[in-house]
Amino acid sequence: MLELSNNVDHSIQNLAKHVKAIFGSSWKDVLCEGNILEGNVAPGSPAILIISSSAVRCVEVLRGLRELTTNCHAAKLFAKHIKMEEQVSMLKGRVNIAGGTPSRIKNLIDIEALGISRLSVLVLDMHKDAKGQTLFTLPQVSNQFWELYRTHFHKQVILGKLRLCLY
Repeated sequence: MLELSNNVDHSIQNLAKHVKAIFGSSWKDVLCEGNILEGNVAPGSPAILIISSSAVRCVEVLRGLRELTTNCHAAKLFAKHIKMEEQVSMLKGRVNIAGGTPSRIKNLIDIEALGISRLSVLVLDMHKDAKGQTLFTLPQVSNQFWELYRTHFHKQVILGKLRLCLY
């Protein structure tokens, strides 16, 4: 589990600062480099993946990374207004930052369009919606998240290869 700095507010506007701190001085190489590196960086395999409870919320979170994403394109992985085929095509290139909803992320991993071999940080968006629900408490989304976590992330977390960040 990653511990974020208490000196920086945990608002969406400061997410980029926290992400830079997580990756240290190598943040620009890890998150902004655009070339696929044979043997090092597989296509469609981000270094950081953000899971949100909805497409609208995911867009808000990715806006919080705008400071990074001006040079480092973030992949949007949710069903709203974006066809699966478009996402599969986009994931054939280098992806450093990705954000999406549990269902779409799981579907893309299951068809091997989204790789997780390079994934080192999993950010779980813990924002409460208008009804006070979160990624963990919103009924259908919670079930989808836990299925995704159990099938694709839990083992990596236990082995220390994947760090979790509750934001």
